[in-house]
Amino acid sequence: MVCGMNLRTPLFASLAVVSALGANARSAIFYNRVKGEAEDALKTLGYESLVIAQPSLLIGDRTALGQPTRSGELFAARFFAPVMSWIPAGVRPIEAATVAKAMVAALEQATPGTRVLSSAEMQRLGR
Repeated sequence: MVCGMNLRTPLFASLAVVSALGANARSAIFYNRVKGEAEDALKTLGYESLVIAQPSLLIGDRTALGQPTRSGELFAARFFAPVMSWIPAGVRPIEAATVAKAMVAALEQATPGTRVLSSAEMQRLGR
């Protein structure tokens, strides 16, 4: 949070962050609870515009980020590829690049307050 507090200046009135589908500070699931707590903390920092992206399973080239390939994710992506259009957009795996494009688009449309981008909304915005 120190980084977020240091960036809150007139030069940086808006902030976009990646959280997670199901983020909730009261969740029984540790990961979702921590993400929800982080979202709640960010909301208190006083940004004029805050965009919180809550993607479903992120897919894409992790090697470009210096991260190892995740074989389970590769398997799931290949397995579900033929039926991907049948999976609801809100829970469908999403490319990290699509999330990034959607976040940029949301910042360009920024209005005062907090905007939570669902995975389905990011599928549309990030085209």
